[in-house]
Amino acid sequence: MNGIDDVALNFDAGNLKLLNVILAVVMFSIALDLRMDDFRRILRGPKPLLVGLASQFLVLPALTFLMLLVVNPLPSVAMGLILVAACPGGNISNFMTHRAGGNVALSVSMTAFATVGAIIITPANVALWGNLYAPTREILQRTEIDPVAVAITVSFMLILPLILGMLVNARFTAVADKIRCPMQWLSMAIFITFILVALAANWGIFQHFATAIIGIVILHNALAFMGGYLAATAANLSERDRRSVTIETGIQNSGLGLILIFAFFGGLGGMAVAAALWGIWHAISGLALAAFFARREVPECATS
Repeated sequence: MNGIDDVALNFDAGNLKLLNVILAVVMFSIALDLRMDDFRRILRGPKPLLVGLASQFLVLPALTFLMLLVVNPLPSVAMGLILVAACPGGNISNFMTHRAGGNVALSVSMTAFATVGAIIITPANVALWGNLYAPTREILQRTEIDPVAVAITVSFMLILPLILGMLVNARFTAVADKIRCPMQWLSMAIFITFILVALAANWGIFQHFATAIIGIVILHNALAFMGGYLAATAANLSERDRRSVTIETGIQNSGLGLILIFAFFGGLGGMAVAAALWGIWHAISGLALAAFFARREVPECATS
């Protein structure tokens, strides 16, 4: 992997702005399914939500740290994995939870709460685990990460569309009902197309470095799914809730990770390649896991 940090991905400012817009559209489409009653219901029985958030923001970063101690990858690759683990759940997790027969309301609520919490928790987790792991400490020391700038980035890209989508759903219900399904499918198609185009534009770089990194990414993603399922099982959640927490923990917002890498880490090669591979792989593994769950009937006593 010599020279990975010297490579420059074909991902300019225009592409970065386009990715911002795409993620905002995806978040808006997800928010069209949200109502304030959803949050009130979750808050009346918050245990699954709290377990899910703990799995995402505590269990996954801790498992990432332990994995890095064992595998000892290139520091920039390790930093990329730490950043991905610090991001909130990916928006496609809601679609995959539905396919898996999980609790979609819990999944959407986790995405919403994690997105809001990411304003503080994402930069805090990056700073904590990045400094605890010695090889990545130097990267953080030479990188100026402004927590306020991170908060503004997350707010405009994720939280503002979340609020707008909920407002449309509340004030213009008929419109929301008409555009909800088409918007969700369209936003997913646009996001996948963007990833494929970006991959094609950087195919030579991925061919050269992906084989050395993909194994680490697959292991990391598997640990994320495993950590989510074990945390939900240990908390004695229902099977439907376990599926939601598992998928929400294993599907990370790697798109947000890429934006933060290019905005605050200068597009550091190892970080960018690791996050991009995560974005591709977790879509494949998530769909496979959803199909596996879908074949297993949820027990009647575990549908609450």
